[in-house]
Amino acid sequence: MLSSDAGRAGFHPLRVREVERLTDDSVAVTLAVPPELRETFRHKPGQHIALRRVVAGEEIRRTYSICAPATEAPREPVLRVGIRLVDGGDFSTYALKELAAGDTVEAMAPAGRFILEPRPGRFAAIVGGSGITPVLSMAATLLAREPDASFCLVRSDRTAASTMFLEEVADLKDRYPDRFQLVTALSREEQQAGLPSGRLDEERLTGLLPALLPVADVDGWFLCGPFGLVQGAERALRGLGVARNRIHEEIFHVDDGTGTVTSSPVTAATSSTLTATLDGRSGNWPVLDGESLLETVLRSRADAPYACKGGVCGTCRAFLVSGEVRMDRNYALEPEETEAGYVLACQSHPATPEVELDFDR
Repeated sequence: MLSSDAGRAGFHPLRVREVERLTDDSVAVTLAVPPELRETFRHKPGQHIALRRVVAGEEIRRTYSICAPATEAPREPVLRVGIRLVDGGDFSTYALKELAAGDTVEAMAPAGRFILEPRPGRFAAIVGGSGITPVLSMAATLLAREPDASFCLVRSDRTAASTMFLEEVADLKDRYPDRFQLVTALSREEQQAGLPSGRLDEERLTGLLPALLPVADVDGWFLCGPFGLVQGAERALRGLGVARNRIHEEIFHVDDGTGTVTSSPVTAATSSTLTATLDGRSGNWPVLDGESLLETVLRSRADAPYACKGGVCGTCRAFLVSGEVRMDRNYALEPEETEAGYVLACQSHPATPEVELDFDR
């Protein structure tokens, strides 16, 4: 049953067109987009959507990347997401074990800034596990629209049987043999051809990447997957002389014990008031002890944007108009965004008596 605030919170009920089994622990879910919502759900390659389910009065939100190529009007957008089972994951368990064609789910419009707009040039990605999902959309869209572009995909998976979107990636290799390069590493299984088994860590990537392509000539690197893989790949690329503004990252999973990324050493204020602007309307509220700024807004505005509440998806991104905040961690915003004044509301706590956020910028 749909909750009554679906429209107000930016969610739209969409019918499930197909649930396709990819591996033992993953599925691809295709949602039907009605004509009146085509422009709302027309995504850019690399974006994600937030899905919502309400169980026994409790709201569960999860963010999943769109794997389908981006379409241009007047073609119908293809809304297909990849979902991998997570231990204890309420939504992923539901998607793999219960969700079926004909069901209805609530979805937010596509969002995210981990995007590759088609343009001429040389591009590359390093992905792990389900990190292939947004990059599949990027590569397919780029190669179809831009004849003067090439794409190199370096992917890491546990075993061949656990590899998502095998057929789709193989199809890209067949269709664009001169412009699409694929390198696969399996961490728990030997391959008959290709790289020896083992994880793609910083040391291995430092030696591997220059042998695959001219690293310095790549116009954009896209890193997606678990925290350790993405951080190791970034260090390898920086060590090989790649400028930071050519490296784009999206974290899919943060392991316990990896530590946090803090925005500043400022301490939380003992008493603070938050002013926030959302959809053109402003309000101010006292920040209760220990709560994040997102939680403060949600007490009065159920339409505040969020999905993971873990500092990973970036859905709750807001501009810090005034005051100071302490962010517990940030795995979603690029350095350029934090330098420009953006914060993650779900991870931010006030460090001054007055703080103002703008969710509309």
